[in-house]
Amino acid sequence: MNNRLHEDNFRGCLLGGAIGDALGAPIEFMSVAEIRKGFGPNGLVDYAPAYGRIGAITDDTQMTMFTAEGLLRAYNRSQTRGICNPSAVLYGAYLRWLLTQGERPHNPDWPGLDTGWLIRVPELFSKRAPGNTCLSALRGADFGTAESPLNNSKGCGGVMRVAPVGLLFSALLDADVQRAFDMGCDAAAVTHGHPTGYLAAGLLSAVIFHIIRGFELAQAVGVGLQILRTRLRHEETSTAVMKALTLARTDPEPSPETVERLGGGWIAEEALAIAIYCSLTAQVDFRRGVLAAVNHGGDSDSTGAITGNILGALLGVSAIPPSWLEQLELREPLEILSRDLLIGYSEEPVWTNSYPPV
Repeated sequence: MNNRLHEDNFRGCLLGGAIGDALGAPIEFMSVAEIRKGFGPNGLVDYAPAYGRIGAITDDTQMTMFTAEGLLRAYNRSQTRGICNPSAVLYGAYLRWLLTQGERPHNPDWPGLDTGWLIRVPELFSKRAPGNTCLSALRGADFGTAESPLNNSKGCGGVMRVAPVGLLFSALLDADVQRAFDMGCDAAAVTHGHPTGYLAAGLLSAVIFHIIRGFELAQAVGVGLQILRTRLRHEETSTAVMKALTLARTDPEPSPETVERLGGGWIAEEALAIAIYCSLTAQVDFRRGVLAAVNHGGDSDSTGAITGNILGALLGVSAIPPSWLEQLELREPLEILSRDLLIGYSEEPVWTNSYPPV
C-alpha cells in the first residue's frame, strides 16, 4: 500500500476544499432550476463571481484554515509543555476566526487571541455568510464538548472544517486513526452539540487519514464506518453514508436530481454523504466530482468543499485544473498550512512563533 504522505496530497486536500467551496459560493441557496437558468443546462461549470471577485472562498474555508492553525498550536503546546487540551486550543483558534467576522468574543482575554500569523492575513477579515450556529456558539462564555454540548445542532458547520484533522494525524510518527476520529469529533463539538453533527466530522477525519495512509476511497470509508458504529447514536450518520455507497453502485452518473436523493447538505450527515457519493463517482476526475457536488439545490459550498478535500487528498494538487488554482483566493496561506500540517515528514520545522503554544 503506497501512502500519500506527500505535499502534493496535503496541498490537494486544502486547496481542493477551497476550490469546491469557491465553486459552490455563488449558487448556494439556489434551486436546480435557478442554477440551470443562470448557467445553462449543464449548470455551473467554472468559477462565477461571488463576494465581488472570482474564486472567492466562504466561511467554510476560513474555518478550515483556523482549524489547521489550532491543531498546529495544540501540537506545539503538547511538544513544548507536555500537556494540552486540544479542544480549548481549537476554541481559541475559532475565536480568532470570530474576530475576523467583526465580532468581539465573550472572552476577549483568551490567551493568544492576537498571536500567530494567520490572524494577520487581511483577506480573512471578510464576512462570507458565516453559519448562525458557529456564530452563536462562539459568542458564548465557553466551548462545547460531546460530554457537555452547547446546543443540539447537527448542521454541517462542524464537518465542513475538519479535513486538517485527518491530515495532521496521518502525518504524526505515531499515527493513530482512532485519535484522528476522536479529534474530528472534538473539533466539531466545540460548536455543534448533536452526536450526528460531530460524529460525521469524526468519520470525515478518519476517511482523510486513511486516504493519506494509502487506502482507496471506498476502503477508507468502510474502515471509518467500522469506527463510527462503535459510537453511541451513530445511526443517522452511518445510514446516510451507506445510502451514498449504495447510490454510487446503482447510479454512478451523478445528476442534480440524484444528488438531491441524499438531501440538501445543510445537515452534517447529508453533506458528508453527498461528498462521498460525488467523490466515489468521480473516479480520477477532480473537476467532475466537485461540479457534481455543487450543482444541486442545497448547501453547495459545503458539499463542494468536503468533496474537494476528499478528492484533493486522494488525487493530489496535480489533478486540479490549473485555472482554478490560479484564481483561488487565499491560495498562498492555504499552501503554507498544507506544508506545515505535514508534521514529522517535513524538511522544515513548524516554528513556534508561527503557531504559539497558547
